[in-house]
Amino acid sequence: MTLLSEDQSVRPQPCRLPEPGKDVNTSLLQHSTDYTGSKEDYMESGESTVFGAVEPPRRSRGRLILHGLVMFGREFCYAVEAAFVTPVLLSVGLPRSLYSLVWLISPILGFLLQPIIGSASDFCRSSWGRRRPYILVLGILMLIGLTLFLNGDAVISALVTDRSLRSTWAIVVVMLGVVLFDFAADFIDGPIKAYLFDVCSHQDKERGLHYHALLTGLGGACGYLVGAMDWGHSVLGRLLGSEYQVIYFFSALTWGIFLTVHLFSIPEQPLAKDPSASDSSSASALRLLGSHSNGYGALVKEPVSPTVTASLTDLRPRSFSALGEANSVTSSAKQPNKEAQKRMTFRSLMKAIVDMPSHYRCLCVSHLLGWTAFLCNMLFFTDFMGQIVYRGNPYADHNSTAYAIYERGVEVGCWGLCINAVSSALYSYVQRFLLPYIGLKGLYFMGYFVFGMGTSLIGLFPNVIATLILCSVFGVMSSTLYTIPFNLIAEYQREEEEQLKLQGSNKSPRGTGMDCAALTCMVQLAQIIVGAGLGALVNAAGSVIVVVLSASTMSLFGCIFIALFIRYVE
Repeated sequence: MTLLSEDQSVRPQPCRLPEPGKDVNTSLLQHSTDYTGSKEDYMESGESTVFGAVEPPRRSRGRLILHGLVMFGREFCYAVEAAFVTPVLLSVGLPRSLYSLVWLISPILGFLLQPIIGSASDFCRSSWGRRRPYILVLGILMLIGLTLFLNGDAVISALVTDRSLRSTWAIVVVMLGVVLFDFAADFIDGPIKAYLFDVCSHQDKERGLHYHALLTGLGGACGYLVGAMDWGHSVLGRLLGSEYQVIYFFSALTWGIFLTVHLFSIPEQPLAKDPSASDSSSASALRLLGSHSNGYGALVKEPVSPTVTASLTDLRPRSFSALGEANSVTSSAKQPNKEAQKRMTFRSLMKAIVDMPSHYRCLCVSHLLGWTAFLCNMLFFTDFMGQIVYRGNPYADHNSTAYAIYERGVEVGCWGLCINAVSSALYSYVQRFLLPYIGLKGLYFMGYFVFGMGTSLIGLFPNVIATLILCSVFGVMSSTLYTIPFNLIAEYQREEEEQLKLQGSNKSPRGTGMDCAALTCMVQLAQIIVGAGLGALVNAAGSVIVVVLSASTMSLFGCIFIALFIRYVE
């Protein structure tokens, strides 16, 4: 016997109400005994539908690609930022000892607010869904930051005539743009990943993450390619004013189009608008259907109040075969402490992250080590090419040979980062073939190891050809950081769901939004470490060569940590 016959699945069945003058408990007991013989069949066929999480439908390849296009746009803009932030800041007069501090403000804000946003998005009741409102707002902030970053110097030069004052205001506006863009771009990754996890089945989550990695690599390649071209003497450069305005035009256009496509790619199921009504109907439904603790139909263990009788009357036209009904019942049954979670403060969220299971905590630490290594290299790579490989001077007069050589090094550095992005896209597909042989932990270790060895060789042998060839190892690390940790989270959560299902527990697994937010917090914490420490290291060493050597050291530490502490997943 199945939960509902074919006829019942399309025609709502009324709930039985007590006859006049008949005791409510007696009537409900009689109602439950009508189904006693089907208890086992019901629990087997209906448990996953009513009491478990409803598996989202399979998504087509086209839908997953459209969903992942936002990563193309995000990485396109990120590539522009990574390639030009340091040269732009140095060109407007920011001292070398302070240029790494620009990365401090945004990650500090992100580290403080990311868990709150991640947890809040788990319970957002917008009719547009839980994640998309946050993605839209952060996308707009990214565009504003990009506008200030690439156009700030030109705007201030047109408005302010005093040279010293103009330099000060240019630094302030450009830094404000960098901070705002970086804050929003880091923040947006968590809701995007949670959106993917919410609307996709387990198989599609893995496919979606691979498309995200592929499009991330392609977006970065296009962004660095745009930065590597000399737009100053082109028709667009003369039309728009300078090469920075041309780069801004392409970046804003790409981001605006792909963000819009992403937001309409896959429908997102919103939470119930009226939580009190949802909780009331769900509680009544659970009394009718039984519970895991009391057993199916064991209604005598809980007295029925007049409120329950009234809610039973409201349930007369309802059928629990509908997917929407199953979701409404499950949302309350699996999250009895939802209102308490909505009132979480930053302190309680930090406590929840600290008290997370050890395998989640180890994953966060390894992610921190990996991003610290990656950011040490990527944020200052074009400056490294201009100063160390090409031996230019960013502080020289803009019409001098030394500054022209530095700019040439920056352009070649963009080509190197373009190689990194292409290799990231290619490696995202190579991962799929390697996965059955070495597993997720093996891929994780290999990404860190290859990056550590490559950056150490770049630091020891800083010539143009060797550096450009070794830029391909950056892509291995990039693809690893963008996919493997989130794949591990998906596997950990799948294991938890299976264990809860086997135990017959109503307890809900950890929220996807908070887990993704915890990982994203590590990216921002890595930026804080890099911003606070790298400038001092450069001053102490007297050379920016220390950035690639620091990246190599942190990556090799990450290898050791992965080997010892990351839990193996089949």
